[in-house]
Amino acid sequence: MRIIDTSIDFPSVYDAEQFNLDNWNNYIDKWIPGAKELCLSDMRDCINAGYSWSEDYLPVLNAVLTGKEKREEAVRAFYAVSEHLDEKIVEVFGKSVDADIVLYLGLCNGAGWATKIHEKITVLLGIEKIMELDWCNKNDMTGLIVHELGHVFQGQYGSLYHNSNSMAEEFLWQLFTEGIAMVFEQEIIGDAGFFHQNKNGWKEWCDRNLELIKHSFYCDLGEMTQESQRYFGDWVRFEGHPDVGYYLGTHFVRYLLKSDCFENIINYTFEKVQTGFDRFMNSD
Repeated sequence: MRIIDTSIDFPSVYDAEQFNLDNWNNYIDKWIPGAKELCLSDMRDCINAGYSWSEDYLPVLNAVLTGKEKREEAVRAFYAVSEHLDEKIVEVFGKSVDADIVLYLGLCNGAGWATKIHEKITVLLGIEKIMELDWCNKNDMTGLIVHELGHVFQGQYGSLYHNSNSMAEEFLWQLFTEGIAMVFEQEIIGDAGFFHQNKNGWKEWCDRNLELIKHSFYCDLGEMTQESQRYFGDWVRFEGHPDVGYYLGTHFVRYLLKSDCFENIINYTFEKVQTGFDRFMNSD
């Protein structure tokens, strides 16, 4: 596991305290060759879905430069969490992970993003989203990094990717893989009730409304699109609450664990996930 901190070059991205996309292009090519088009493509998709560069992106990006205290807290937490993390994963799961973990300045592509760059599994930690979500302390950074490593673990030792034939398949697979990463996170932290998304009573509300979330997701599956889905991401809301898909996915995978082990579950085909989901929907 390789740890890469690009924060020394964050200031180079700005001109007169304003984010400059040309400067960012040079910065990203220097530190993470191959990531630029991924970030730009994701940004274009969001703008095409109705988000605004000037209203939704620039304030978040500019806050990285002006928010020195939060930024420095996040960098300290990044180092504190990364130290000895691989040893902890081996202790809990008996296997290590092979990935680059990069603290970088992205284009609001997410606080955490596990992806392949030149066939190398890379965990991109977006400082701008970490600061916006106020996930700068060690506890939140732990959840964030370990969650993304859960995706890496599934990709390395199981089946992370599925070529979906429909949007319904894509969202069910996302529910499954996010649930895997959440359970991985909880096991490393040692708390089956831990959710790094838990702010302002989020978990308590989800606990009270599990059946509503569960059946709403099931009913929405046939109609959901990336633009209309309301379960995955801090920018969407289900009954006023973000990220409820992560909560539901965790309960789904915990349900699967009642009859199978984690090592087998991360290797499930889509057909096995679908069968398990159907059972889960009919369970109490």
